[in-house]
Formats: sequence, C-alpha cells, structure tokens
Amino acid sequence: MAAEPDHLLSGLRIVELSAFVAAPLAGATLASLGADVIRIDPPGGGIDIDRWPVHSGKSLYWAGLNQGKRSVTIDTRTDEGREQVTSLITAPGEDAGIVLTNLPVAGWNSYERLSKLRPDLIMLVISGDRDGRPAVDYTVNAAIGFPWITGPEGHSGPVNHVLPAWDAMTGYLAALAILAADRHRRATGEGQLVELSLTDVGLSVAGSLGLLGEAVLNEEPRGRFGNHVYGTFGRDFTTRDGRHVMVLALTARQWRSLGSATGLTGPLREIEERDGLDFRREGDRWRDRNDICELLGEWIRGRDLAEISAAFEANGVLWGPYQTVKELVAHDPRASLANPMFAEIDHPGLGRYLTAGSPLRFGACTPVPPSPSPSLGQHTDEVLRELDVVSGT
Repeated sequence: MAAEPDHLLSGLRIVELSAFVAAPLAGATLASLGADVIRIDPPGGGIDIDRWPVHSGKSLYWAGLNQGKRSVTIDTRTDEGREQVTSLITAPGEDAGIVLTNLPVAGWNSYERLSKLRPDLIMLVISGDRDGRPAVDYTVNAAIGFPWITGPEGHSGPVNHVLPAWDAMTGYLAALAILAADRHRRATGEGQLVELSLTDVGLSVAGSLGLLGEAVLNEEPRGRFGNHVYGTFGRDFTTRDGRHVMVLALTARQWRSLGSATGLTGPLREIEERDGLDFRREGDRWRDRNDICELLGEWIRGRDLAEISAAFEANGVLWGPYQTVKELVAHDPRASLANPMFAEIDHPGLGRYLTAGSPLRFGACTPVPPSPSPSLGQHTDEVLRELDVVSGT
C-alpha cells in the first residue's frame, strides 16, 4: 500500500516503466521518502529480472532497486495492456500524473499522446545520449576519459571500474527533477516533459570537477597515478599484520594531525625544506608524494592495524581501513542495526538481510522505515482495483 500520511512524499504517485539502474534508482529514492511508486513490468519480468547478484535463483539487484515500490505486471504488447497503463499514468489527482521511464518511448506511451489525455502530465525520460543513441554507464565512462586516468602508473590500456557512477548520479538527479517539475506544476498548473541523458550527466560532472577545463587549457594530458589521490596527499598503505589502510591529508590541519600521530613532523619538515616546498599546500604535498609515502609507509609497515588505529583516532587523522563487503556487514557498526537507517527485513524468495532506508535525515519528518522488496506482480490486482482499471487477466 501507499506510504502513511506523515511521511515526506506521502500521496505522491509515480508510475515507473524501467529497467537496470538509473530510472529504478530514481523511483526507489522517491519511494524511500514515502512516494507511492508503481513499477510496471511485463508478465514474467523485464530485461533486468534475473540480473546478478542472485540468491536462490532470484535477483538481489532487482530487489534492491525496487524496494518500497508496488509491483504491477501488465502486457503492454496488447491494446488492453497499453490502455491499462495509460489509465494508471493519467489517473486523476493532483499528486498523480507523473511517469518515470528509461525505456523506449513512442506512439502509445509518448508524451505527446499522454499529455493530451492529461495536460498537466509530468514525464521524465532518461536516455543514453541526448540524441537518442543507446549508451550505458560503462560506455559513457569510456567516452569521458576516466578509464585512461584510472589504474596503475605505466599501464597501457583502459581500466574500467565496478561502480556504475553515472547511473547512480542520473538516478538521484532524476528524483530531484521529478520533485522540481512537481513544484512547478503546483505553482503554475503546467506539466512538462523532462529529459535527462547519462552522457550529459557524465559531461556535467566532468566539467564541475575541472577535467574539461584541464583538457583544454593544459598542454599535457593528465596521466595515471595509481592509488594516489590526484593533486593532494592520499594513498593506500599496508600494515605489519597485512591489513590495508587509506590515509589522506586534504587540509593543513589534517596534515598536522598526520605528523603528530606518527611522530614524523620533523622528518617531513626536512623533506619540505630540502625541496623548498610548503606541505600546508595540497599541490606541494602532491609534488613530493613519493618521498612522503616512503616515510609514512615505513612507519605503517612497522605497526599492526590496532596500534595505527589508536594513534590515528587520538590525533584526528583522516584515514580508514580497507574492507571487503563481507567484512563490512560482519564488523562495521555503520552497516548494522546500530545505524538507524538499517533494519533486518524478510524479502520474498530471498531471505532476511540488512536493508537500508533513505540516507536523508529530515528534522521535521518521520523517516520511512526499510521495507521488503515486492515480488514480481505482487500488487497488480490491488493497484488496478484502486484506480478503477479493469484487468483483463
């Protein structure tokens, strides 16, 4: 059922026609704030119904991206199915009339047709490229250039990463766009078509990070620097007991804290004076990163993780241990019931596991607790009955 009325987006209804990451994440983000998000799939599931990771033959991926939604199955290859979906999208109510999709839009589900039936319709369409060509996170990342500045120094080919960053950013931005369009509609009564492409999101972020300006203005392209954090001080190190830690100093205060924690303030100052640099400045720490890492690496290699942790925590060093995902959920209190964002939830066909709600914390609104992911088509009869749409199945 829809969220209780004391949640932030209670009453807002979004019809989602989607697959994979960006659009489902947008819908899940809105659902986690109390919106009634109705995801429509074909009978048997869409193209992402079995996507890995899986457990007991069911997709954990699909479950995670559809948590908190209502699942409806309708065959849109039939005229009857298309009319049912049309009725759901154009149903009356000031909080309805919103559709989210990253699937092909033409003819029966186009903005032109649907907006004739409901003039204040809000429709958000996510595409790969803005010109309509297909693109996914991994092709966008390849085109923007990140694989050529990722990976170990001296590596000759591109290096991909496993996080679908542009999908995630596009999903969150799409949720924001829907709320912005809804605000505009409440103020003016006007609906609109909102378009968003993965490539444009990637290009926008690359510009904001200075990468496009750097490519235009600097003669030399940026190279690869392994696990160093570009332009400042940060890198991974190995402890005496074989653990890996990430250590950074992004500010002058953090740099002083690192020197105090390790007792290396004096030797680091000698390097600084030798080379005529000022390690209070990020760029100067970057220029001498190899000498700094050699000194700090020796200090870390001579100590176990527990000793390093005590010294770093006592002095406010910016650092963290590397963990596998299994280590994270087994030992880190941030990924446990100690964090109010989480609850242990039984998911249909999958089992009981730690499940996150929204990471947002609003002082004046009740958070929506984590909820089970729906089983495919679980809410079909319920939704069609509520909206007075006659099911032909």
